[in-house]
Amino acid sequence: MNVFPPFLEDQSLRYRLRLQTLTRLRWLAVAGQSAAVLIIAHGYGFDFPEILCFALIACSAWLNIFLSVRFPAAHRLPPLGAMGVLSFDVLQLAGLLFMTGGLANPFSVLLCVPVIISSASQPVRHTLGLGALSVAAVTLLAFYSLPLPWYPESDFRVPFLLIAGAWIAIVSTTAFAAFYAYQVSAEANQLADALAATELVLLREQHISALDGLAAAAAHELGTPLGTISLVAREMEKALANDPRFTDDLMLLRSQSERCRDILRRLTTLSAQDEAHMVRLPLESLIEEIIAPHREFGIAIDVVRTESTLRAPVGRRNPGVMFGLGNLIENAVDFADSRVTVRVSHDSDEVAIEIDDDGPGFATDVLAQIGVPFMNRRGRTDRGKAGGLGLGLFIAKTLLERSGASLDFANQPPPEGGAHVRVVWPREKMDLFGTDKVAVQSVDAG
Repeated sequence: MNVFPPFLEDQSLRYRLRLQTLTRLRWLAVAGQSAAVLIIAHGYGFDFPEILCFALIACSAWLNIFLSVRFPAAHRLPPLGAMGVLSFDVLQLAGLLFMTGGLANPFSVLLCVPVIISSASQPVRHTLGLGALSVAAVTLLAFYSLPLPWYPESDFRVPFLLIAGAWIAIVSTTAFAAFYAYQVSAEANQLADALAATELVLLREQHISALDGLAAAAAHELGTPLGTISLVAREMEKALANDPRFTDDLMLLRSQSERCRDILRRLTTLSAQDEAHMVRLPLESLIEEIIAPHREFGIAIDVVRTESTLRAPVGRRNPGVMFGLGNLIENAVDFADSRVTVRVSHDSDEVAIEIDDDGPGFATDVLAQIGVPFMNRRGRTDRGKAGGLGLGLFIAKTLLERSGASLDFANQPPPEGGAHVRVVWPREKMDLFGTDKVAVQSVDAG
């Protein structure tokens, strides 16, 4: 059985680039570009298309505003989305360079920055595509651009040999820096994966060792009373062998005691290969295990199951999923006034768990920051017992996303009110056997 968690097997999850990182870098670029245009136009009095340059800078600022309004601060872009945003940066900078001298402009070296960012955080094929776009832009700027802003009384022309040298320098710098950033990032990811896998293996071995010890102890402790029961059963069988009233009962008692002996014998020889069935966790059992610790706090927890013709999913016992869902349930219980509702549904494509409470719900400004660590409040509440929604929720959200889930945080519409959290997995992430009839038969047989 594979000991590696789903987030080590699904490499696409690690390529999600945090949107806030890109928007902050772009605001820095907007400020720097604006300062450079103002200094060149009004500090030195050089003649160039100042209005068009500011129009391109405004496009970059508008994109930042749109992304900040459209997505929450904790949103992470998928690889295609990140490539689209970085491609815009390349084209916007290339447009500015076109109007300010092309490769003769000293700032032309900045064209390598988006490619370096991509190489450190995105798949190789996307980085290669972005690199090709950057090289194409540099090549066009080598042949086509407006003159470099300069003093009008001086006829300054940049030799083409210097332009060719700038082209070689930019392309080689982009390739070298991108490859170096990719290597450093890949080694860091490999080390992180190795550490995570090591921790999981050690945890697994610890659990197996503890299970073996408990099994041996149970077999030892139960061996003596079971031997006594067997001995008494044999004596009763000898004494009452001719009484037909007790014959069947004595045979049943004898057979069941022998069965107990066989079970204890298997427990004493339990190995890692024999405990595969113990890591299987049906969806119903998962929900009950998560909810059980929170039923003693005076808050009613209702479980609503959507009827389905398909067999309920049976997945692996994943500590990350159990911790993440347990944290969401705990938060709902903390902020609820009297009731928490957990809705469970599944079909052939996905498995969904929805958690609703009748508390004050999420504050508007908090919804935009869900998943950011060290956020210390959710909304006003007079209960005084609720903790923060910062680091714990950040860890829970990260663990659930690593298991393949997508999360949605919202408030329930009036008049219900209260918070609403929806967690959805693709069915293959939560079901070991699929939905076909053969799988159902194999589960029943097991």
